[in-house]
Amino acid sequence: MEQNLTERIAQRLKSLRLSHNFSLDQLSALSGHSRATLSRIENGDTSPTAAMLGSLCAAYKISLSRLMAMVEADFAPQITKAQQQIWLDPETGLERILISPPSNMLSAEMLKCTLPAGKSIHYAQPTKQGMEHHLYMLSGLLELEVDGQQYSLKPGDCLRYRLFGASQFKTPKTQSATYIITLI
Repeated sequence: MEQNLTERIAQRLKSLRLSHNFSLDQLSALSGHSRATLSRIENGDTSPTAAMLGSLCAAYKISLSRLMAMVEADFAPQITKAQQQIWLDPETGLERILISPPSNMLSAEMLKCTLPAGKSIHYAQPTKQGMEHHLYMLSGLLELEVDGQQYSLKPGDCLRYRLFGASQFKTPKTQSATYIITLI
């Protein structure tokens, strides 16, 4: 039976730490998460949040989607809806569907995300400096802060940016947000 995505993420995170010759204490200092939390994540005892994965990816200097590609199948030209990986952030309820996963053969990757009403995700730093983002709103409302600049997005809006600093995704208390984001 195939391992679930959380188990594969845990194994990949441990593998990345070991390949970078980081101790848990060193990774703790780089990521801002306690040694105990990192150990629980690597052992598969707890599922990391989107913000945690973001800070771990920053420590390894890879994008979150690149990490997810490391735990998923090889390149396939067609990805059916049934094959698209779904990940839920246990803290915020963010649903992240990997519509078009990253590949060594392709530059872009595409995600469909739904952030529930009244939730916020803060990324202290980008996983990869200058990564190009194209965010297209499908439904709901989203407040997005990118490198200190505030944006309010509604259905049909598109926001294009290169990320160099902190970012925050926030929904109003009464409405969720569903969007597609392409990362290059």
